[in-house]
Amino acid sequence: MNTEKATDIKAFLTGAVAALTALWGYLGWAVVFLVLAMAADYITGTMAARARGEWSSAAAREGLRHKLGTIIAVGTAAFADLGVRVVLHTDAILPLLRGFEWPDGFTMVVTYWYFLTELGSILENAGRLGAPLHPWIVKGIAVLKSNVAPAGEEKNK
Repeated sequence: MNTEKATDIKAFLTGAVAALTALWGYLGWAVVFLVLAMAADYITGTMAARARGEWSSAAAREGLRHKLGTIIAVGTAAFADLGVRVVLHTDAILPLLRGFEWPDGFTMVVTYWYFLTELGSILENAGRLGAPLHPWIVKGIAVLKSNVAPAGEEKNK
């Protein structure tokens, strides 16, 4: 490939990324990365299960249900952000906060939380597929699972 063509491709990609960022901002990219991570997790999970002879359509459906739950959680956070914005822009309720902008805080926190959990799951799947994982990664995932899962179970009781 000649350098002129490479420069044209780079210019096009830079323009496309800039246009998309102008369209949907940083939050849009966070959602794109979450969706890509969810797809990668589903694919690597399927590959790991097949490699171990443990794949089942019921488990695959359960995985898709979890992905749907993630989408619902992010949508709920976005709805909460919208509600906060409506309240902040209602002069009769909070006249002192006129002009204050709410930065999509709930949506960003929820989106990045699920993004990080998807990355952890992808790493687990990579380990199940035989990829060597550094011991600190294995320990970190175990610590997160042992601390987060019981905390959620206690609250659900």
